Amino acid sequence: MTSVSIMLVVVVFLALAFDYINGFHDTANAIATSVSTRALSPKRAVMLAAVLNLLGALYSTGVAQTIAKDIVSPTFVTQEVVIAALLSAIAWNLITWYFGIPSSSSHALIGGMAGAAVAKAGFSILQWQGLGKIIAALIFSPLVGIALGFIIMKTLAKLFGGFSPSRLNHGFKKMQVISAGLLAFNHGSNDAQKSMGIITMALIASGLQSQANLDPQLWVKFSCAIAMAAGTAAGGWKIIRTMGGKIFKLEPINGFAADLSSSIVIWTATVLPGLHLPVSTTHVVSGSIMGVGSAKRVSAVRWGVAQQMLIAWLVTIPTTSALAGLLYFMLSKVL
Repeated sequence: MTSVSIMLVVVVFLALAFDYINGFHDTANAIATSVSTRALSPKRAVMLAAVLNLLGALYSTGVAQTIAKDIVSPTFVTQEVVIAALLSAIAWNLITWYFGIPSSSSHALIGGMAGAAVAKAGFSILQWQGLGKIIAALIFSPLVGIALGFIIMKTLAKLFGGFSPSRLNHGFKKMQVISAGLLAFNHGSNDAQKSMGIITMALIASGLQSQANLDPQLWVKFSCAIAMAAGTAAGGWKIIRTMGGKIFKLEPINGFAADLSSSIVIWTATVLPGLHLPVSTTHVVSGSIMGVGSAKRVSAVRWGVAQQMLIAWLVTIPTTSALAGLLYFMLSKVL
């Protein structure tokens, strides 16, 4: 096996490992609300999320193409760049998972790609227009989640304000099964595509795929979908506890509102013509929960926890960029 082939195998392995870790790291996004309100048992919630993550990952490829071309031009990408980026993102995901911090896998991967590319050839290698569009989506999507969560929760409160709490909880526990499934599907349709885009870049760098064709190959789609579904099935209980109860004490109607608003934001970013943008499911769901909590009363949201999460969000891209740059420097010396 040639060195190029070995490097490609390493890239594919790391990309699938990232997808697997992303699955259990971000499982909480889809099921934390339904588990915390007891709409679903943890086991059923995880399995529901795993199946629908798999289906969502096979749904479209627009986000994968954005990752493949809008951060760094595939012309300048080498296997060392991709390996450094993936190692950086994986390390950050494992650290934040260990401490139960809901950080963004999307931020970690994008920061890693940018940092490794800059270490290779300087800032001129970056696709500034595409990268700016991606970062804008990552920044504004949770803000849209906050606003939409607030609006949907206020609307539901007006529509169902006259119902007794027991009847309301019973009805919305059933609705949460649907909303959790919808969110899991959308998570798969956006997040799994990021690894598809990374593998596609590696295939182009190896000369095994034309730069004119950025659509992920069928085996890439299935591999990434299965890896994310397997990771989702493993669960991510530390982050589930943070997302499900530490931001705002959720009732079934709140969980439904948060899941629905998150799904709308992610689906819009994923499939709307002209967008196909990678967004952070973690950020969008967290923002939606904050918006839903604020609709009840602003003081109901534990803003101290939200502040800790915000700090983690802000440091993810610079930290993973710096780590990826260091890793690229080390790899370029030994490979």
